[in-house]
Amino acid sequence: MSAQFDQSRLIWAPAYPSHVVCERLRREINLKHNLNLKDYHDLHAYSVSNYTFWLDLWQFMGILSSVPPDPTKIIQKGKYEEVPEWFPGARLNYAENLLYRDDDGIACTAGNELGVVTHYTFRQLREMVRKMAAAMRANGLQVGDRVAAIITNSITAVVVALAASSVGAIFSSTATDMGTQGILDRYRQIKPKFIFTETEIVYAGKTLSLVQKASEVEQDLRTSGVQRIITLPSVKTGNTVPESLNIPNSVTLDSFLASGDDRPLEFEQLPFSHPLYILYSSGTSGPPKCIVHCGGGALMNSKKDCMVGFGILPTDVYFQYTTTGWMMWPFMLTGLACGARIVLYDGSPFHPDLRSYLKFINDQGVTVFGTSPRFLTEVQMRNIKPLEIASFEALREMTVTGAVITAPLMEWTHEAFGRKLHIGSSSGGTDVFCAFVSCVLSLPLHAGELQGKSLGMAVELFDPAGKNIENTGQPGELVITRPHPSIPVCFWGDESGTKFRQAYYDTYPGVWRQGDFVVKNPKTTGFIFLGRSDGVLNPSGVRFGSAEIYTVLESFSDELDDSLCVGQRRTQDPDERVLLFLKMRSGRKLTPALIDRIKSAIRTSLSPRHVPAYVFDTTDIPYTVNGKKIEIAVKQIVSGSDLKPSGTVANPESLNLYYKYRDIEGLLGVKTRAKL
Repeated sequence: MSAQFDQSRLIWAPAYPSHVVCERLRREINLKHNLNLKDYHDLHAYSVSNYTFWLDLWQFMGILSSVPPDPTKIIQKGKYEEVPEWFPGARLNYAENLLYRDDDGIACTAGNELGVVTHYTFRQLREMVRKMAAAMRANGLQVGDRVAAIITNSITAVVVALAASSVGAIFSSTATDMGTQGILDRYRQIKPKFIFTETEIVYAGKTLSLVQKASEVEQDLRTSGVQRIITLPSVKTGNTVPESLNIPNSVTLDSFLASGDDRPLEFEQLPFSHPLYILYSSGTSGPPKCIVHCGGGALMNSKKDCMVGFGILPTDVYFQYTTTGWMMWPFMLTGLACGARIVLYDGSPFHPDLRSYLKFINDQGVTVFGTSPRFLTEVQMRNIKPLEIASFEALREMTVTGAVITAPLMEWTHEAFGRKLHIGSSSGGTDVFCAFVSCVLSLPLHAGELQGKSLGMAVELFDPAGKNIENTGQPGELVITRPHPSIPVCFWGDESGTKFRQAYYDTYPGVWRQGDFVVKNPKTTGFIFLGRSDGVLNPSGVRFGSAEIYTVLESFSDELDDSLCVGQRRTQDPDERVLLFLKMRSGRKLTPALIDRIKSAIRTSLSPRHVPAYVFDTTDIPYTVNGKKIEIAVKQIVSGSDLKPSGTVANPESLNLYYKYRDIEGLLGVKTRAKL
């Protein structure tokens, strides 16, 4: 690791650090409390040592409420020992905070791969939410009911989510590409009253019907309390799909809206901890956990990340490429709470071609663009030069999440999109609706690093014995040692809290374990994410993350399309060994010479201990529907476990490719060339 720290390269520094939002917050807290916090590190130390910080943040961000917090009661004992109740007595509504603007500024821009772009003002958005909420109330929706959706990233999705929130209902959504079983794995648990569903979509140039899927979902959930299926018109034509009229217990969106009345938009005033969203764990086997987030916590922490972390202001245009099945979709809506315009995109970024998509980003004046390392890798591999397509003059911030971004990829992105660009990699996610470690606009940025701990997040790095090793330069488990407002309220249906505690608090009692394997650079104070700790590679007691291997493989991008690095330890194995699977580019083959070059590069860049025991070629790498590489399931398969993939696996058939590697010894008679 020391060699990696020595090579850390500065790629960006703030031109005017005192002008950024986190510095304004620091100065305001100094004035309010007569403190002398000198920099971001001092501000963070204050934020995790005094719960008053959250009251400071409430006031700084202008959270709207009918009953403001009592300064003497910021937290009190909650349902679970690990999760206190925040701001008892306060009353607010999440949707009201997102719809605070009522003017002719553009709130949402909806675009798609067909080239259709539509703008909606804040005033129009409020009126659409009013009509939807009126129909929901007229059809019996009440506080605490669940509203679910199988829906594209569209203005209708935004309207449904905000209308449900205004009533005090709980919203949950899945992407349209999720299979019927994956949808049922989720919605059987939460028993929604209404389900909004697409009936026909367009993706990658193909028109796909969802009528059969919607019918199967309705039939299965009929006895679970679903009162109404609301079918949405075709994305392509805007018309009702005739076959959808045959879905039992369904009504078209137009008919549903017509069942409402002219009642004004009312925002139910609710406790801070009232449930808002149900999100789902991205596990790859078994039913997903239903993670319940409260309105107050989701609002405060996501607005903190957007406003204080990303610096999003009312003058910004925020575009997060996402589906409605990923936590980043509701997170993106927080841009509205910052007064910014958000961009919704439905379709594939590769259709009709990647250049058109990049031009769309530029033409819409996007200032903050959220994407994934996988997308950036695709741009790089296709040898596309973004600055030859457009100027990206407005783009100042690129937020990269969903997976580890390597140092070489971050450096390439910084050059490819313009050196003024700040790349804000962050890590947190579905479990907490916020970031634990993220970008800090007042600090320098080094390639491959996340700049600092998010405010209010008491981040530490633990060794297996629970000792803090953060400042030793050694990798460890990312943990959170102090509560924050967006810890999940609960898992839906987990009344005793047993599953909740097993998920986060079993390893270190009373301390949240996130499941990330991380090292802190003692020279820059930045954080380097090495992969999921469940998938930590541990041959001969040497622990390292798969991201270290992937970083080395960046230099082989002309020959490799993708890769997967996992550990294998079967019951008969005295130690773990590392397996590396390579998906070759079209026309390329995994040859002994290439294996030797990869072996040499890993040994030289890292150490002999990092060299995988075996390298195999593969035709497919498993990914979740949210675009995350699946390492843990493959590790379990090659180590002897039988598992049934859940609906979160985008390409479940790919897992079948890995069962044969349980018996590598038997396989070697056929594939000896694969050994390093």
